[in-house]
Amino acid sequence: MIDKVTPHITQNEPLLFERSSPGKKAYQLPELDVPEVDAAEALGAENVRAEIAGFPEVSEVEAIRHFTRLSTWNFAIDYGMYPLGSCTMKYNPRINEQAARTEGLAWAHPYQPEALAQGCLEVMATLEAALAEITGMDAVTLQPAAGAHGELTGILLIRALLEKRGNPRKKILIPDSAHGTNPATAAIAGYAIENIKSSETGVLDVAALEQIVNEDVAALMVTNPNTLGVFENNIAHAAEILHGKGAMLYMDGANMNALVGIARPGDFGVDVMHLNLHKTFSTPHGGGGPGAGPVAVKKVLEPFLPAPRLKKSGKRWAWDYRRKHSIGRVKAFYGNFGVLIRALAYILAHGGPGLRNATMDAVLNAVYIRKRLEAYFDLPYQSPNMHEVVFSDDRQAAKGVRTGDFAKRLIDYGFHPYTVSFPLIVHGAMMIEPTETEGKREIDQFIDAMISIAKEVETDPQLVKTAPHLTRASRVDETTAARKPILRWKPA
Repeated sequence: MIDKVTPHITQNEPLLFERSSPGKKAYQLPELDVPEVDAAEALGAENVRAEIAGFPEVSEVEAIRHFTRLSTWNFAIDYGMYPLGSCTMKYNPRINEQAARTEGLAWAHPYQPEALAQGCLEVMATLEAALAEITGMDAVTLQPAAGAHGELTGILLIRALLEKRGNPRKKILIPDSAHGTNPATAAIAGYAIENIKSSETGVLDVAALEQIVNEDVAALMVTNPNTLGVFENNIAHAAEILHGKGAMLYMDGANMNALVGIARPGDFGVDVMHLNLHKTFSTPHGGGGPGAGPVAVKKVLEPFLPAPRLKKSGKRWAWDYRRKHSIGRVKAFYGNFGVLIRALAYILAHGGPGLRNATMDAVLNAVYIRKRLEAYFDLPYQSPNMHEVVFSDDRQAAKGVRTGDFAKRLIDYGFHPYTVSFPLIVHGAMMIEPTETEGKREIDQFIDAMISIAKEVETDPQLVKTAPHLTRASRVDETTAARKPILRWKPA
């Protein structure tokens, strides 16, 4: 908790280009002990240049200090808690990294002959089997490179099956509590989107679903638990309604961190789903990738999975390219292999009981945060939450402080902000997900910070509305930045 603001000096760090001094080098080479070769003659004059224009010239210590300083200015999961709701920003165990750096795996090439890649193929087959068991599904593809990519793959599988049956149908139903990528996925796959409003308890309105499912509906895309952190307790009934009309149930598995070891989507009627390995199975998250969004399906959809598929001939693994009904490749080669290794390492290190314990801890942490904070923040939906909890800024808005202001003040307390203004069905949403990573001490510090800021809103709302105050850059004009972005740096 912050009692007062203590001034301190923070050194500004110039760009490496601004540090540059002509003639400086970060290396020293011994005298040449082999005959000198003219580079232009050896490589061709057109392939050689005298210098790289504008390349920074700095010493070794300047380069080291520059990048080390910059690294301390970034927030990272190794540094502190990411309470980003819906993102599941959990710690990446170092054993995963060690496994992925095993020489035979790290240096495997996608064009390597199958006979020399049996270990890699075994890794992929083992992960497919583990994910199928965890989800209660019959088959898994590891090709998709991200969660949204997995969504698109899943909907294309549904479309392929329905086309084979004679009618791809026209629209996909999406609850208002689903992830925002769901409607985009459906549209890209060629479907119209029909929205379904949630009930007053924050779950899918099954009565409304029953009224609108007809011969035009291809599928329902449901996030479970949904973006309110609430489990869709009528999911099995929804599956029956859809299947009765020849439609299918797609589950967005982004929130699977609340279900692993407790409930299997395949057991309550899901036909196809994707998984986010960076969310549920601790592979690196963010930075633009690479990612992985495996898709798990029931048996009826297996013939349509992206080719090639792994198959075992005797004791050897091989790729099966002869897939008559396959939707074709969705990614070059076979998936982001290094990410797959990390996910398998996480699963094997935990085992079944360990995965269940992680899930239970994630839910316990979120429920604890809810109970500690519900006296200070508005809770728009009273249904029991699972791995995340969504408050609103209604109480703070009365003082002119909105969720974005509150989140920026949280930075001054040393915490990464929660997810702001999402899900959209909660006005002024404050979405918090601690994951199983965080222990009680860290969570209590976060809760204390939230309570302290809530009290600041009552006594000095302007302090919160102008935050952050302790960062290197003060509050930026986000509207101007969005409308008039500066995309190219120009030296002064």
